[in-house]
Amino acid sequence: MTQTRHVELPTRAGGPYPLGAHLTPDGVRFALASSVADAVEVCLIDSDDGGLVERRVELTQRTYGVWHGIVPGVTPGTRYGYRVHGPYEPTRGLRCNPRKLLVDPYARRISGILTDVDAALGYRDDPMTGRPDHVDSLGGVPLSVVTAPSAPLRDVRPEVPWEETVVYELHVRGFTRRHPDIPEHLRGTYLGVAHPAALDHLSRLGVTAVELLPVHAASSEAGLLRRGARNYWGYSTLGFHAPHAGYASVPGREVAEFRTMVTALHAAGIEVLLDVVYNHTCEGGPDGPTLSFRGIDAPAYYVHDAAGRMVDITGCGNTVDAASPTVIRLVTDSLRYWAEDLGVDGFRFDLASALGRGRGGPFDPDGALLTAIGCDPVLSRRKLIAEPWDATGEGYRVGGFGVQWSEWNGRYRDTVRDFWRGATGVADLAYRLAGSSDLYHDGGRRPWASVNLITAHDGFTLRDLVSYERKHNEANGEDNRDGTDDNRSWNCGVEGETTDVAVTRLRARQARNLLATLLLSTGTPMLTAGDELWRTQGGNNNAYCLDDETSWLAWPSVRTHSGVVDPVDRAAQRTAREMTEFTRNLIAVRRACPALRQAEFFEGRTTASGAPDLAWLRADGEEMTEIDWFDVDRRTLGMWIDGGDCRSHTRDGLPLTDHSWLLVLHAGGEEELLTLPGLAFGAVYTPVLTTGTPDGIPSDTTPLPSGGTLALPAHTLLLLRADAAS
Repeated sequence: MTQTRHVELPTRAGGPYPLGAHLTPDGVRFALASSVADAVEVCLIDSDDGGLVERRVELTQRTYGVWHGIVPGVTPGTRYGYRVHGPYEPTRGLRCNPRKLLVDPYARRISGILTDVDAALGYRDDPMTGRPDHVDSLGGVPLSVVTAPSAPLRDVRPEVPWEETVVYELHVRGFTRRHPDIPEHLRGTYLGVAHPAALDHLSRLGVTAVELLPVHAASSEAGLLRRGARNYWGYSTLGFHAPHAGYASVPGREVAEFRTMVTALHAAGIEVLLDVVYNHTCEGGPDGPTLSFRGIDAPAYYVHDAAGRMVDITGCGNTVDAASPTVIRLVTDSLRYWAEDLGVDGFRFDLASALGRGRGGPFDPDGALLTAIGCDPVLSRRKLIAEPWDATGEGYRVGGFGVQWSEWNGRYRDTVRDFWRGATGVADLAYRLAGSSDLYHDGGRRPWASVNLITAHDGFTLRDLVSYERKHNEANGEDNRDGTDDNRSWNCGVEGETTDVAVTRLRARQARNLLATLLLSTGTPMLTAGDELWRTQGGNNNAYCLDDETSWLAWPSVRTHSGVVDPVDRAAQRTAREMTEFTRNLIAVRRACPALRQAEFFEGRTTASGAPDLAWLRADGEEMTEIDWFDVDRRTLGMWIDGGDCRSHTRDGLPLTDHSWLLVLHAGGEEELLTLPGLAFGAVYTPVLTTGTPDGIPSDTTPLPSGGTLALPAHTLLLLRADAAS
């Protein structure tokens, strides 16, 4: 039950900026940008006898297209929304409907969720030709909340150099939801990530940055809500300034708890990166709900065609217009707030190509929004990572962003997967191992601009990548139609779980091959949370709507509901412990060996040792010839890296030195005889890491002479340290 009161309050004009709701000595100054509105009311919401009481106050001042005014007597914690009066003309993209209570785009807290989809619809019958709907949405939609001002977070940021960065992508809820050493009330929350048990795992693993799946306040899509599901991943943003309330252990404390999490991670030397979704919103296509942007000024936020139809290059129903001044201001204001007030160290931009396609046109790396972000004095000092594609062919822009940007390297993922499943030769692999200079060198970027990945939240987990060849997404409720069919996976002979020892051993070995390739490649490695714990999603490669054990990390000590561990689970827990130790050892090797993570591209230059800085070798120890690169059946490649001219530096800028290294990758199904390179490269070779043992430590570390041979088992990666003659 709701009651509405129109109240006359002695409002003051205030100023139009900053946008949002801000405390002043005289009350709260509200400011909302809408160039199409005829009138704007701020609606103050109170509870009364189990119902809601709404007080409407008209904002009469309009400056620069911003409606603003100071409302007295409003305090932090007050819930509010906006009602925007104006034209409803869908053929012009205009959808103002004052019956729909709207969330403030600048709200720093959002309470409640969408509970009445039908009441939130702004139209009747047809979204393009029907009339505006007259049902009031109050009581069924989220509300904005006035917050007290927060000072910039003043803790010490780790500021890890790019060349030392190891990224760990995690979901705030899924990471700790089942962690046995974290108190129940903290599991799945910001404070759960800040708990010593979680921090200990991250620190012992050796990662330097966590990349959090979206933590902006989100609202699940109408279709999911109608079937009783929700968007677990959170790629459905409602509020770009508000932390998602569902990850707070205490309702209403999400801002404070987020800041506590950031401070705890920083104290552990770990940076915080956010996966941000500025390319579309939760309102979806024209048939979706009117929750905020659509009802405020749809043409200022979304791309429309000449007939008023929404342009969709994101695959999510709408596309935020990267050429709109309103959008550019909103996005940069949002990013600065998260960077300064909440202490965030960097951002990964979902479907970032859409941010370079103003008005939905061709991609431009110097587009207005991308340029504004890259040139901002605050944001330019944070790590900026692009997902360089959208839902169209025009949007696939791996290697196409500007010098300020790093990128998720989809070509790296595809090439490495293909190589280890025996589907490709070594020509493209060499580029990926060496930092993808073909993509990033000519643009003036460094090797670390290539964010290398094997898996991510979207797609198979590492375990599933070596256990399934087909997606199994039946639990999503979409008849297994959703999710990609281009998995580039190999099930090692059996689809799904098995107790066949030979198959499970091969799967673990293949997983170690993929992890070792990732951590020993030049560039910035990104791990997916749970891969080191041998996490499975049962072959689901699109678990975006599954907030259950499919998506939550299973820590090795967690038993099934019955308390009984079956043989498959028992073996999986053993593999999880071994894979975790293997990953730790890998990251430790990378950290200790600056030649393996150089900040400059290889040039083929001759070093002080007389050897080249980089050389590619065949299994017989000889350098690759031009014709060798065109052999699509070649399954073995040696990579020589000379440490005598290492282009890495300390954090104080001093040059580092290192040993030289020989990395050998053998994806063949049969044993290969490896001849160690001649004296031009090194006199002796000492095995340092192998994928042939569960922890990666070679069983025999006896130095081997140049020109000697050793048997390279099928499906094996081997790292050897090369030393000159003493």
